[in-house]
Amino acid sequence: MGRAEERRARQRGGHRAAPRRSPSAAAAPAAGAKPAKGRIRRLFTWKKMLGTFLGLCLLGIGGFVVLYMLVDVPKGNAAARQQSNIYKYSDGSVLARVGTVNRESVDLAKVPKPVQHTFVAAENKTFYHDSGIDVKGLARGLFNTVSGRGTQGGSTITQQYVKNYYLNQDQTATRKLKEMVISLKVDRRLTKEQILAGYINTSYYGRNAYGIQAAAQAYYRTDASKLNVQQGAYLAALLQAPSQYDWAVAGPVGRRLVRARWNYVLDNMVKQKWLDPTARQNMKFTDAIPEEPKGTPGEEGQKGYLVQLANQQVEQQLMSDEGMSRTQAEAAVVDRGWTITLNIDKKRQKALEQAVKSQLTSKLDPKKRKVDGNVQAGAVSVDPKTGHIVALYGGQDYFKHYFNNATRRDYQPASTFKPVILAAALEQNATTQTGKPINAGTLYDGTSGRQVLDHGSKVGFGPPNEDHVDYGPITVQRAMDESVNSVFAQMGVDVGMTKVMDTAKQLGMDTQGMQAVPAQTLGSMGASPLEMAGIYATFDNHGHKVTPSIVKTAEQKDRSVHMPDPLGGQVISRTAADTVTSVLTGVVDDGTAKNSVAANPLRDGQQVAGKTGTSDENKSAWFTGYTPDLVTSVGLFGEDKKTRSHVTMMGATGQLPYPGRVNGGSYPARIWAEYTFGVTKRAKFDLETTQGAAVEPTDTPTLSQTPSRSPSDTPSSEPPTSTSPSSTPSSQTPTRTPTQTPTQTPTSPTPTTGQPTDGVTDPPLNPDDAGNLGRQ
Repeated sequence: MGRAEERRARQRGGHRAAPRRSPSAAAAPAAGAKPAKGRIRRLFTWKKMLGTFLGLCLLGIGGFVVLYMLVDVPKGNAAARQQSNIYKYSDGSVLARVGTVNRESVDLAKVPKPVQHTFVAAENKTFYHDSGIDVKGLARGLFNTVSGRGTQGGSTITQQYVKNYYLNQDQTATRKLKEMVISLKVDRRLTKEQILAGYINTSYYGRNAYGIQAAAQAYYRTDASKLNVQQGAYLAALLQAPSQYDWAVAGPVGRRLVRARWNYVLDNMVKQKWLDPTARQNMKFTDAIPEEPKGTPGEEGQKGYLVQLANQQVEQQLMSDEGMSRTQAEAAVVDRGWTITLNIDKKRQKALEQAVKSQLTSKLDPKKRKVDGNVQAGAVSVDPKTGHIVALYGGQDYFKHYFNNATRRDYQPASTFKPVILAAALEQNATTQTGKPINAGTLYDGTSGRQVLDHGSKVGFGPPNEDHVDYGPITVQRAMDESVNSVFAQMGVDVGMTKVMDTAKQLGMDTQGMQAVPAQTLGSMGASPLEMAGIYATFDNHGHKVTPSIVKTAEQKDRSVHMPDPLGGQVISRTAADTVTSVLTGVVDDGTAKNSVAANPLRDGQQVAGKTGTSDENKSAWFTGYTPDLVTSVGLFGEDKKTRSHVTMMGATGQLPYPGRVNGGSYPARIWAEYTFGVTKRAKFDLETTQGAAVEPTDTPTLSQTPSRSPSDTPSSEPPTSTSPSSTPSSQTPTRTPTQTPTQTPTSPTPTTGQPTDGVTDPPLNPDDAGNLGRQ
């Protein structure tokens, strides 16, 4: 035995090695014998593993060297890539051509040094010392791209400049590798000052502004040379999400984020000793709030609102499909030569604009009444069978009011949320606290302010009804017709507010951050006309989810974006959805929308379901309604012209009787009616339900239990169901008139105590919208 064999024998336990086998015997192991463990160990020795690792490293280094030699710095093409976007109506005719490039390069020496530092502090604190790339961030970005996790890797200012000026926003591994190589070469060829100048001159700041000079003009009406540190920090903060962080259009979340980002920039400057701590302490964000924006040529009137929403939906899809960040998606869409065809129907768009003008804006005169200057209108119209947004009204003019009223979510939808509560009750087969199933005929106590205790709670919730009217025992159908707060507060607790909010989310409401508390039964959350149109379109579509879409196709020279189908799966049962529709026909024919919608001479027998809503202090007013073929949500919002704070609309137009409340059954319902009845034809709802006003007679036992509302109402109890049709001249729905009080007319001189309409708790209902019962 040799020394090596003896050593191996000792390692195996001190025994002598077995005699060598013949080659033939060694080649033929016994049947079923397992391979010796030594072979596996010899295969994965640390020397071999280290050698493999070093080999891979050498291979990677070699590959990078080859890549570095092959990839050259291309000719800059940032300006060349800027092209007008073309937006078309659904029929292919041109809506707008947007994209006169707002870019002006400025020498870095003209930008104050502290303002230069704001960008470095915001994006890349090590900029003046690094090699042009962030190796860890780049590796993370490559891994995320290859694994489909989006873009979470960091980028230096050099990398972002390279992406802006030499490459594009595509999220591919190839592009990222090129970005790395070109960044290293650019860092060697150019000074840090040249790179920083290129970065701030090629970045997109929102408001169609490319470069710091254009941004300074767009946000502060000044030159880049005159920007102060606070303004520079705001522009630097913008680059993370230009549209979301634009103070003029940002929602509560966007405003909170941009303020935090602004503070982050200035605090970093202090840490880098670029800003005196005492001076920093004296800086206030209010000094950085920008001027109101100006529209881009081609976006006048309603065009800007349509273009804005179309861009947002394409950007959102790019973020989803290609893992782009919000900033990258905006830069990839705005002025990049897209042809975007919208779902907007030219005739319906014109009809909606005309309806708003004739029913509202033509009556507003800010010179006579200050409140008239605070009234904003927004509307979205959706085809429930396709999910297409066929018309949209975002404000009086995009150049005058940059904020899109059709998509804003900062106002309460008020009682238009009540159908969601009923949908949750029906979908969950919920019962009252006495064990009775909740349906259209369920009796509730309609006493104003009735305390509702959440299960096991010691703190009650007792919202008052409109004008504090006590209804006594009342059916769910009648409670929906009259928008009785106390009933739906009870119902929300019976169902469970968590389940109610879950149903709202399934139907299309953005419930993130919303608390599942009884106060939400009054629609105290924020919502947009776009959201409410989607929710009601889902009801109209028999419970199949509708996510309204404005974009039909989006195509660039060498690519297109596949937009998702606006129609989704079943989110609530057809029976539940159809029952809600059936109940909502009662709101139109017998309730708060009777005068403006049911009795409208343009109706011509059209079936309609809908709900009015008026928030506290008359800060918002809504009507969201639908026919079998069209869903439209109209909202009016009281917005201070200067501060954008929420204010009352009480007294607007001067044409409403005292106290001049603008409620859901007034101008919103009138706009809805003129528009809808002008663009639709008579159709019937195809309902699979045995409940609700559309299928049930209205002479229910609750009539005798509903109290008189005011001394001006004629009888102390409702008349018998044999009421003569001639006693209600405004009625156009004879099959529903038995529940109406016949002795009042729209011109009734009872000004102060109209009936409850939308569940608001502020001043009484204006009698002009009262109809035959003092209702809207």
